[in-house]
Amino acid sequence: MSNLTDFTVPDLAGRDVPLAEYRGKVLLIVNTASKCGFTPQYEGLEALWRAYGERGLVVLGFPCNQFGGQEPGDAQEIASFCKLTYDVTFPMFAKIDVNGENTAPLYVWLKSEAPGLLGSEAIKWNFTKFLIDRDGKVVDRYAPTTKPEALKAEIERLL
Repeated sequence: MSNLTDFTVPDLAGRDVPLAEYRGKVLLIVNTASKCGFTPQYEGLEALWRAYGERGLVVLGFPCNQFGGQEPGDAQEIASFCKLTYDVTFPMFAKIDVNGENTAPLYVWLKSEAPGLLGSEAIKWNFTKFLIDRDGKVVDRYAPTTKPEALKAEIERLL
């Protein structure tokens, strides 16, 4: 696969979503967790989605339980937590692995397109972010410590 729009991934409701649906959009892809120190970033992610969605930004959340077991819930529990705690309205997808032998193909591609610190491809923790341009190419990868609001200038540049 050479482009983000080549992938199809299941959403939290179990529907297969071709990422081609987001062709021509700027995407922020984030591996999320409900019981993480970075979980409050849901608020910033939702704020970006609400501020820039009409201009072409889409935030995509991918729950992951690989870091400290911080996303133990099933799809219904994750959806309920996101809605009730942070009023998340951006698209959320089925729980995935971002590292190891069962890494979701989307994340194999993302990590190869934008390696992390010192060229490492492994995702180090929840809330690692990938910014994708309107052509479906990875622009940059951001550490979990990078708050969503810190990405505003780069998002505006891409929009």
